Amino acid sequence: MKTIVENATNLSKYLFDDSKPVSMGSDIIAVGDPANLDFYIGDLNSSNATLHENVTNAPADWTGNKYTFDGTTWTQDSNWVDPNPE
Repeated sequence: MKTIVENATNLSKYLFDDSKPVSMGSDIIAVGDPANLDFYIGDLNSSNATLHENVTNAPADWTGNKYTFDGTTWTQDSNWVDPNPE
């Protein structure tokens, strides 16, 4: 797996399979094959986010902003609130 982490908070914003192309640009992040992009991430870029690749220990219940990741360790954010409570 690979994850995009916001530098200011260490929050994991996106999680992808290792096979998914991710291009960290200076103004945006492009996700998908360059000939047929899936989407752009406009609020993150190479100066305010880090792409961690070959992540083998992503939490089974991962969702965006639920966990911080420092390149090795995942920690659930104490301020995270489930937007879909049962």
